[in-house]
Amino acid sequence: MQFNISTSPENEPLVKSLTQKIGLGSENHISRIALAYSLSKGYSLDLERDLQPFGGKEYKDHTLFGSFKEYYVALICQRYQIHKDDSNIRKYLKMHIDQGLELINKFFEDNQNFSGIEFLLDNIEIGIDSMNEHENSFEFTKNNNSSLNEKESFTKPIKILVGETENGDEIYFTPNNTSIYGNCHIAVAGNSGTGKSYFSRKILERIVQGTNGRVNFLYLDFKGLNESDKSSTDFKSFFKTTNAQLVDTPQNSFPVNPLSFIDNVNEKNKIVGIGRFVDIITKYANLGNVQKQNLKDATINAFEDRNDGSYPTLKDVLENVYEIAGDKPTSLTQILIGLTEIELFDNEKYGDFINSNYYLSLSGDLSKEVRFTATFLVIYYLYNTFMNMDKAPIEDDYSGLRYVLLIDEAHNVFKEKKSQEILEKLLREIRSQGVAVMLVSQGIEEFNQPTFDFSSMCQSAFLMSIKDGNNWKSISKFLGAGEKQRTKINRSMETINPRQAITNIKEFNFGEIFNTK
Repeated sequence: MQFNISTSPENEPLVKSLTQKIGLGSENHISRIALAYSLSKGYSLDLERDLQPFGGKEYKDHTLFGSFKEYYVALICQRYQIHKDDSNIRKYLKMHIDQGLELINKFFEDNQNFSGIEFLLDNIEIGIDSMNEHENSFEFTKNNNSSLNEKESFTKPIKILVGETENGDEIYFTPNNTSIYGNCHIAVAGNSGTGKSYFSRKILERIVQGTNGRVNFLYLDFKGLNESDKSSTDFKSFFKTTNAQLVDTPQNSFPVNPLSFIDNVNEKNKIVGIGRFVDIITKYANLGNVQKQNLKDATINAFEDRNDGSYPTLKDVLENVYEIAGDKPTSLTQILIGLTEIELFDNEKYGDFINSNYYLSLSGDLSKEVRFTATFLVIYYLYNTFMNMDKAPIEDDYSGLRYVLLIDEAHNVFKEKKSQEILEKLLREIRSQGVAVMLVSQGIEEFNQPTFDFSSMCQSAFLMSIKDGNNWKSISKFLGAGEKQRTKINRSMETINPRQAITNIKEFNFGEIFNTK
């Protein structure tokens, strides 16, 4: 399939200016770089919203890509899960070229002392680092020895009440309706005091009620509950309605042994699983190569010491670290002590928590390293457990839902580069396994990170009053809005009150204010 591609008329001057800035010679090279640069930032663009006019700098496909056309087309196919002969391939390529030109131009506007060669070398280095890190990526590992049964999916319509109009008409949306939603992920943003957490809890309540308790959840609260929260009427009602159990760290232990996602029978699977565990600890404890190897050896020894088929504990791993490396304090021993001395995990439990509802309150008394490491051990356990199950079925246009993971105060996660890889993988892959992710944050800028736009993976978004309420660029990305909706959304954000929101759900008017309920 041969085709021509052109930039937008507005971006044609950028082709010439950026070619001169970087010193590339032929003007086809900058468009190749722009395409790759846009894709590397993790954006998924929309044909209706993001396709700019044709009529700018035009290329024949063989001129633009040379002998590498198949590679660039493959990148688009992988990003959008489409066939190489899809009729929209040309449009997707064009969208990323236009966006890449704009991103690179903005980079140079913001970094005027940066030379073209520095830009190229920096991004080449980033690409090489990414390839080197691929071995440590958070792929799921097979566990043929899991004691958990396949979790049943709820495949009927899940109709959720989210609010009402000024006239009192109730507003519902059905996130598992595949005819209008590509996934069940939900993004919620609002300042403190706008009611975003209350609203998010109500969504969870209604999912539990609407599915007769067959869909379970884990609520991760990075701020932690205080005594006033626990005694409030709202929280008491939430726990009663959902029958959720509060895990209030450090007083309570989370009901799972974090090593039990590893297959302790099949030797190959076991080694891969141990590698994943080591990767998480290494990432959040900033371990060097020597300590990383000590941790791996200690974990292998801990498994070998168990002859009865049971799982070792983190304390067992710590004891083996001492045997291998001595008792001198290190970053490795400090993180393992932090995870074990207050018994953050119940080592007798092997993951049945996915069949109940839990609220994990992460106390600020815990160190940042311990909080994040414990959190992502739990998140990875969830990810690996559901990835080992069959894909959730789709029946009569409704996708099966098994579980909801809600991350409150999610901006804490977005800002941590260490956390972004596993969260991105979670959002991309776990949706087909019947798991919805709800991301709740104080602002919207945090959703759009340099390497990945988290809001682009959430089909449904609810926006309350925020500090940067006049930031159209961020709002448009968060809601997936186009210029046609700009005036209406800007007016709504000027007058929005606490306990009110605007949304992009298909069952209500785009950008119109409603009262949350």
